[in-house]
Amino acid sequence: MRIILLRHAESLGNIDELAYCRIPDHALPLTERGEKQARAAGAELRALLGDERVAAYVSPYVRAVRTLALLDLGDRVERRVEEPRLREQDWGNLQDPVEQEVQKRKRHEFGHFFYRLAHGESGADVDDRVASFLNELEQRVEYDTSHPKTALVVSHGLTTRLLCRRMFSWSIDLFESLSNPTHCEHRVLTFAGGRWHLDRPFEQWRDSPDGSTQL
Repeated sequence: MRIILLRHAESLGNIDELAYCRIPDHALPLTERGEKQARAAGAELRALLGDERVAAYVSPYVRAVRTLALLDLGDRVERRVEEPRLREQDWGNLQDPVEQEVQKRKRHEFGHFFYRLAHGESGADVDDRVASFLNELEQRVEYDTSHPKTALVVSHGLTTRLLCRRMFSWSIDLFESLSNPTHCEHRVLTFAGGRWHLDRPFEQWRDSPDGSTQL
């Protein structure tokens, strides 16, 4: 079994934080640069997959759905599922820019995993839902003989890190020491020899306080 994790391409919210004041998070579109990023990522994934078929699981947010479409994987995608458990961490509905800055500061001070946003989720909440998704995915691959052995997951930065945290049982300290992948950056998780392997580590902005490592 193999899981390819891909962060969505650049969206309007990544270059204009005031966009969250007028457009719901789930509806933010890709930027022109984001569309180019997604097309370039598609070429990389087509080379990685060859003729292999995949099951594509995608966050229902517009920026993730559009990214998947622009990958242009054609009939390599044997089944496509919009999966709400892969959505971005919930920050609430239309966001006030002043309150947003306060929440970001508090989250940085308290920790990205346990701090619950005033009108949304904590990282721990996202961790719970990605654990549910991973468990169901493993069961599908094991018991559904028609399910492709490779799954493509198009999601968000923090969600992608938490998927790996659950898969590899990383500590909270280690998780909070990692940076999000860049837009359209991917990671490949492969099950071999009775355990999961990560093709390459995430960038770290500090050493993990508890001394644990990714690999």
